[in-house]
Amino acid sequence: MRHLDKRADSPAPVVSVAPLTLPVPGRGDDLQVKVSAPATGHRLPVVLFSHGYGWSMNAYAPLVDHWAARGFVVVQPTHLDSRTLNIPPEDPRHPEIWRIRVADLTHLLDHLDLVENAVPGLVGRVDRDRVAVAGHSWGGQTVSMLLGARVLDAAGVPGEDLSDPRVTAGVLLATTGTGGADLTPFAAEHFPFMNPTFAGMSTPALVVAGDRDQSALSVRGPDWFTDPYHLSPGPKSLLTLFGAEHGLGGIAGPLLAETTDENPARVALVQRLTTAYLRSALDPADDSWATVSAEPPTSPNPLHHLESK
Repeated sequence: MRHLDKRADSPAPVVSVAPLTLPVPGRGDDLQVKVSAPATGHRLPVVLFSHGYGWSMNAYAPLVDHWAARGFVVVQPTHLDSRTLNIPPEDPRHPEIWRIRVADLTHLLDHLDLVENAVPGLVGRVDRDRVAVAGHSWGGQTVSMLLGARVLDAAGVPGEDLSDPRVTAGVLLATTGTGGADLTPFAAEHFPFMNPTFAGMSTPALVVAGDRDQSALSVRGPDWFTDPYHLSPGPKSLLTLFGAEHGLGGIAGPLLAETTDENPARVALVQRLTTAYLRSALDPADDSWATVSAEPPTSPNPLHHLESK
């Protein structure tokens, strides 16, 4: 049996390398990547992390550093929508950036050897049979494509299946829901790809949603962000964070302007529960997720609710 180190109070030292530059023919810009990995340990599982709109590989330290210190190799690409690249709106790639985002992750899966070789001391320590994807906001929709979600066209016909069998689990953080009548007119006009179907998203995943996450892109309320759970087949779990807005307490970094609900306790909860989920999802013999799922509330005002199907 292969188990990750469960000593949450004894995190491992982390080695980070950035930027790792990968040429991608036809992309127009090389793929910039940050890799964070524990300095010790073997048979380390991989998590590919997709950032939200406008952000980059340099965000999400609260989650990435936590996961890496607890046994995961975390790989963060910078997608073309990142503000660090400053691609102008008239760039002809804009309509296809949602698809290029998915291709970024697939490219990394195809070239994990380059990722492994870029980090000193990492060669031979990566378990490429245990790969998960995680993403926040637009990044959540990006990784959901690898899990089996598809984009509907204007006639409601599902587009290309971009799922990848090398991915065995996912974590969807504040991931947008269905399109069509659920979108504002602005979103429908400018983001037509925000029209997913989760009917084929059969890969196991944890969906994380804030009950105060009111999107300016949808006419619905915070329940919109629970669609990836309710509209997909199992096995799935839903973590609802009470009082959380789109930043989920500050998972991208507490000092970023987009963090409107800074709450260190909430971030610590997301760290702990996502780590437990990833451990068990990538190692069926690991009981971390069963343990945290069975924990009774420790306060009359709990921070979250968990359910599974």
